[in-house]
Amino acid sequence: MSTSFAIFIVFWTFILVGLLGIGGFFMFRKFLKKLPKDDGKSILDWEEYYVNKTRHMWTDEQKELLEELISPVPELFRDVARQKIASKIGEIALSKRKKKISREILIEGYILATPKRDHKFLKKKLDEKSIDVTPYLYLFEQ
Repeated sequence: MSTSFAIFIVFWTFILVGLLGIGGFFMFRKFLKKLPKDDGKSILDWEEYYVNKTRHMWTDEQKELLEELISPVPELFRDVARQKIASKIGEIALSKRKKKISREILIEGYILATPKRDHKFLKKKLDEKSIDVTPYLYLFEQ
């Protein structure tokens, strides 16, 4: 066996271990989200519940706005982001006993469902859509 082939094998081993580690990390996170909590439902069960319970409350205009707001999310993670954000919006709408998803509820849920590390990109996207963020500034601190 030549030295260059041995180096290739070692390099390829590190690449495979790294990729398996990354994949395992994401699978483990999904597994943790699927575990039931104290109430007997998992995080993913609650997300599905809120999305299904409020499906009739969404107008085409609000669906389009949601799609535009999640457009910066990479394609690979967009479905997960859509589910999480739509469930938070549905949760807020149900807690406020609204009949329809309004633009204000959509933006509030979008802000609350977005991790703090992404708030800079969120504000930029809202500015691009000419949406004033001053009424929602208190939500960025929560």
